Amino acid sequence: MTDLRDILERFQPISLEEMQSVKLMNRVDTKYLVPRSMLPQILERLCDRYSVQTNAGRRSSHYHTLYYDTPDVVMYRAHHDQKLHRQKLRARIYCDTQECFCEIKTKNNKRRTKKKRLAFPLQLFDNMLSINEIRHFVEAKLWYNPETVFPQVENEFDRITLVNHNRTERLTIDLNLHFTNRVTQQSADLPFLSVIELKQDGALPSFFKNVMRDLRVQPKRISKYCLATILTNPAVKSNRFKRKLRYIEKICNVTI
Repeated sequence: MTDLRDILERFQPISLEEMQSVKLMNRVDTKYLVPRSMLPQILERLCDRYSVQTNAGRRSSHYHTLYYDTPDVVMYRAHHDQKLHRQKLRARIYCDTQECFCEIKTKNNKRRTKKKRLAFPLQLFDNMLSINEIRHFVEAKLWYNPETVFPQVENEFDRITLVNHNRTERLTIDLNLHFTNRVTQQSADLPFLSVIELKQDGALPSFFKNVMRDLRVQPKRISKYCLATILTNPAVKSNRFKRKLRYIEKICNVTI
């Protein structure tokens, strides 16, 4: 991310410890899809009002995530079919700190997202359900039988995390997306795309929203898990997502 490094240096830093007060585990999410080439002009407008999460001098972090689903990808299909109540189950490594969590994300009909997570040893990233504590956690929180889910898709990406000075919202900017499907063995890369997610406690006023409105960028709801599944598993139903794929192609001037 050398093209963004100079701009990020102008942001006030905020440490991982300070970020604990802005977890927003129960929140409203607003997502935007933008070409990576647009990030400098967005960040230029934010540097006086937001801080950037910094760890050991680094202003971005690397993430590695493994999503679980059933053989017939019921969690993916719930998203595709626009069910208002849906869940995702994943193992995630926060690579900079080497922390590893089992995470369950639940979205309700008010479009609020609740995330529950439990730490487990990094060396069991590929087999978290073999851990009794994790299995009991999943049995208690997930709507699906743990016996029916297994690793489906993994992704890796770099993330820039910003927080406004009032500490009422977080922004995550995901870059260098790489997807691998454990079932089909297919992979895909989206180096030209950035996924920006605004996380708030509710539908509150936001300087960032105003910036995106000025730049004529509209919110686009999409899941990285669903995007990974579409691009690496030709067998899944994907009709509802085709328009968003065409949108990505248009704004990034590429063919997927």
